[in-house]
Amino acid sequence: MANNIINIDDISDDEALFAELEKDDDNQLANMREKRIKEIQAEIERRSGRDDNNHGRYIEVTSEKEFMNITTSSKYVVGHFYHADFRRCKIMDTHLEKLAEKYYDTRFIKIEVRNAPFLVEKLLVKILPCIMAWVDGYAQTKMVGFDDLGNTDSFATAALELKLIHAGVIKKKEQVNINTKKSIFQTVDSDSELDD
Repeated sequence: MANNIINIDDISDDEALFAELEKDDDNQLANMREKRIKEIQAEIERRSGRDDNNHGRYIEVTSEKEFMNITTSSKYVVGHFYHADFRRCKIMDTHLEKLAEKYYDTRFIKIEVRNAPFLVEKLLVKILPCIMAWVDGYAQTKMVGFDDLGNTDSFATAALELKLIHAGVIKKKEQVNINTKKSIFQTVDSDSELDD
């Protein structure tokens, strides 16, 4: 027992055996619980840091300098060049607001073209709305108008989401594998010999 390994054959009493097995289960559960608590605390710290930087929100930037600072300092950024009087820009805003709440790791910002003459010229923004996506300060995609979104005002947010996923600026959340109880008669294998 010096190294905490107990040989089951050495235990003769059934109650002692059950007590030892329960103690082992309790230790495993305690370790799992402690690990999960640490994961949750790390996620809370990460999110609070992101809240300070307006992650999870769709914000308006008023100066070109601030816009450029955000695109170069944040890992993932989606920027919307808009005009306040354009109806299609307002439609794009509603979709970007939904995505900002969903994809916490990406910054979603917008700037009015009147406040960004240098960027509009350098980035060749000629048709509005114009969406650009940056990863580590490098432009990944540029969407002009609604051409890439079905050329209709009633496009689905999922269409914009898919374009941004393909650009690598938003990441789909990992699918979590849920462990389910299986009997010896259940199988997950789709290539079963019984199907033939």
